[in-house]
Formats: sequence, structure tokens, C-alpha cells
Amino acid sequence: MSHAITLKQLRYLVAVADTLHFGKAADAANISQPSLSAQIQQLEEALGTQLVERTKRRVMLTAIGSEVAERARRILAEVRDLTDSAQGVSPPLAGDLRLGVIPTVGPYLLPRVLPSLRRTYPELRLYLREDQTERLVERLKSGDLDTLLLAMPVSEPSFESEPLFDENFVVAVPAGHRLAARNQVSESDLRDEQVLLLEEGHCFRDQALAVCGHRRARDRDSFAATSLDTLREMVASRIGVTLLPALSVTGVSLPGGAVEIRPFAPPSPSRRVALVWRREAARGREFRVLAEFLRDNLPVGAEAVR
Repeated sequence: MSHAITLKQLRYLVAVADTLHFGKAADAANISQPSLSAQIQQLEEALGTQLVERTKRRVMLTAIGSEVAERARRILAEVRDLTDSAQGVSPPLAGDLRLGVIPTVGPYLLPRVLPSLRRTYPELRLYLREDQTERLVERLKSGDLDTLLLAMPVSEPSFESEPLFDENFVVAVPAGHRLAARNQVSESDLRDEQVLLLEEGHCFRDQALAVCGHRRARDRDSFAATSLDTLREMVASRIGVTLLPALSVTGVSLPGGAVEIRPFAPPSPSRRVALVWRREAARGREFRVLAEFLRDNLPVGAEAVR
């Protein structure tokens, strides 16, 4: 007689898929490692196929194991939405909310809006996850996160989005640089400059390349940065110039006066930041309330989209 598949087993498989390590998966699932191994084995018996390859050195999912893990993510997300829907009579923005945010938005927006959000919605327990767009999107699809703050566009038909604000790009140059003598900078001014960029995977890197032109701006890949703060320090060290989103320099002290910020001549290149969630999520009404709150409490440097 075959075992019935349980949601618990699916959660454990997803934990193994995320970590590729039984010990780490057991810690994440708050279960002992032998118990987790036993549950995975029962799931394999129920499905009649091997899901996980176990060796002394590493853990890998089989091809069918990867497929089952992806379906498990969708099932767990559906169950979470079902639970949220059943509890939908509770007041908006109360309880746990897992918010994902990209690194070029989070540090510059959230500290300026979260204090008032907590005062307005004291029953809200907000858990933040900062990561690159691609990984956040996967976590939203799997139900690990409830909603995301992302730069648009995000081409995922299963998502719904609410635009929040438009944010202009600015140019950061070393003090005394030829462009520092100008009131405004044009995109063509960057043609022969060493334009410093974030490392691969950051959506802001792609947006900056779109502004500069892939061929016109000389991209110093060997100096690709992991954060906007690092980019500013590199500019201060006179390695090159860079593009920054306006919020990252509004009200921020720049390295020892060694960096000058100049706006683009109109029309300024910009990006649109939106709140994104699964189209089937039961808490869609709450997310729209959150979007409206964020639009009403934006800091200087962000222009609300109504």
C-alpha cells in the first residue's frame, strides 16, 4: 500500500531543493535531519521514483526530483493563498507579510517609509528579503514571499502589479571631472567615459546599459560592483563615472566631497518601481492598500504614479 503524499513532505523537498544540503534543509524546516531524510524517502516511495541523489560529498535532485520540487512550490503557494482567503475577514495589513525588495531600492526607500507604516498598521509583522530580481521572482512564484518591490518591467503573466513611483537616474562623477562643470549631462556625454556598473544579475545594471548604449559606454567589467555604495566609492577613487537612481543620493552624504552628482538633461532616463504579487493571491486587496500607503509616503526623489 503506497503512502499518501503530505504537504509537510512537499515542504521538506522544497527545502532540500533550495539548500542542496540535508543539514541546512532540516534547520530551515525546523526538523531533525534523520526525520527529514525519512520524510523524503516516504515521498519517494509514494511517488515510486527517486527524487534526490545522495552521495557523501553532495546532494542533488534527479530530473524528476527537480520537476516535483517545482510543482511542490506551486502547490504550497496555492495552499497558502487558500489559507489567506479563508482568513480574509481580518483587517488589512495585519499579521505576517513577507516582502522581497531589490538591493537598489530597499536601503534607500524602506528606512524612510517603514516607521510610518508600522505606526499606521501596528499589527503588521513585516519580514524583509533583499535579493536580485530573478531570485525574488522565483520566491514569489513558489509562495516563499508574498509581494515584491521591483523595477519594471517584470514579464510574468501570473503576476499582478501596482506602479508606485518613477525615479530619475543621475550621473556620479569624480570631483573636478569635466562633466562636473556642467549643470546637466546628456546620454551622449557618456559615450567615451569609463562607465562603472553593477555585477551581472542586477536589473539596474541592465537599465544603465540601456541608457549608455552597450557599445558606446566602455563597461569596465573587471570593476563590476556588488552595490551602489561600492559604485560611489569607485567613482570617488576616480576609476570612472556611474549612473545612480535618484533615491540613492537624496539626503545621502557622498564620500568626502569626492563625488559630484549631475542630473540628466530632459527627458531624463528613469525607472518605474512597482509592487508585485501573484495574480491568484487572496491578499490582493491588502497589497493595493500597501501600494497606496507607499505612494502617499514617498521620500523626495520619487515621483508617485497615480
